[in-house]
Amino acid sequence: MKEKKAVIRQDWTSEEIQAIYDLPIMELVYLAATIHRQYHNPNEVQVSTLLSIKTGGCPEDCSYCGQAARYHTDIKVQRLLPLETVLAHAKKVKANGSSRFCMAAAWREVRDNRDFDKVIDMVKGVNALDMEVCCTLGMLTDQQAKRLQEAGLYAYNHNIDTSESHYKDIISTRTFDQRLNTINSVRKAGITVCSGGIIGLGETKEDRIAMLLTLANMEKHPESVPINALARVKGTPLEDLPKTDSWEMVRMIATARIVMPKTMVRLSAGRLEMDEAEQGWCFLAGANSIFAGEEETLLVTPNPSLSQDQQMFQKLGIKPMISTQKK
Repeated sequence: MKEKKAVIRQDWTSEEIQAIYDLPIMELVYLAATIHRQYHNPNEVQVSTLLSIKTGGCPEDCSYCGQAARYHTDIKVQRLLPLETVLAHAKKVKANGSSRFCMAAAWREVRDNRDFDKVIDMVKGVNALDMEVCCTLGMLTDQQAKRLQEAGLYAYNHNIDTSESHYKDIISTRTFDQRLNTINSVRKAGITVCSGGIIGLGETKEDRIAMLLTLANMEKHPESVPINALARVKGTPLEDLPKTDSWEMVRMIATARIVMPKTMVRLSAGRLEMDEAEQGWCFLAGANSIFAGEEETLLVTPNPSLSQDQQMFQKLGIKPMISTQKK
């Protein structure tokens, strides 16, 4: 007898999500894997490459981020990369199996200036390579989002980071509502949304559930939800927090998969501290995307190399996913 397909809902309660989150891990993963197979090919994982096109010097005070100008880290400030450099990166990673190319700039917000004009040209250039093109540039206005959409932007990443109640303990220079406003501008422009968060910030289980509740009850679920483990950067306020337990990553990914069945759930920062078996559990629990970074980094934090990921995929029988843009 064919199993009934999981229903897409936007009316979850925190009690329902907590009940899922608290399931015994084997039962939780089995349920998530079952739902995953209803909407996705379990043997395909999208490889998304993330390139920092402008590094460091950010005026924000995100406690986890080594790119904040106020923290004393070893991260070197870098101005906006030239268009030719960015397109050369995109061509290289496409040849190596990436189907999505995300460009990140350490800005608080987009300003209508020559740098934004250059980013528009980058979006056009990567789009012409037949890759999904994504940006994360900070806060956007409706008009700026529209410009990006007209240039061919497929996705915009703007994480909510954590729960609304815990947010103020992590960031004071931007409000939780401002995060949501940018996501609304992206939606209004017809760009797909990539929005998730970080675990290991000193949050409670209730904070994690509240973060998932916010995402799962959006009018339309984000097309992509990155689940990050805190990358502890020396010189930031959170540098001494403990490593995030891998089973907590599995639990978060499985819960995200169950409450947002169609969403791409991305196993993001923190993979370097996970072995192949731990990452395999995450894929089994419903993760179907990873972020790869140039030169074994993800923005400014260490990340597995391309060859390590290829070896892991071979062992697990996973193939890189072709672009979802045409689906």
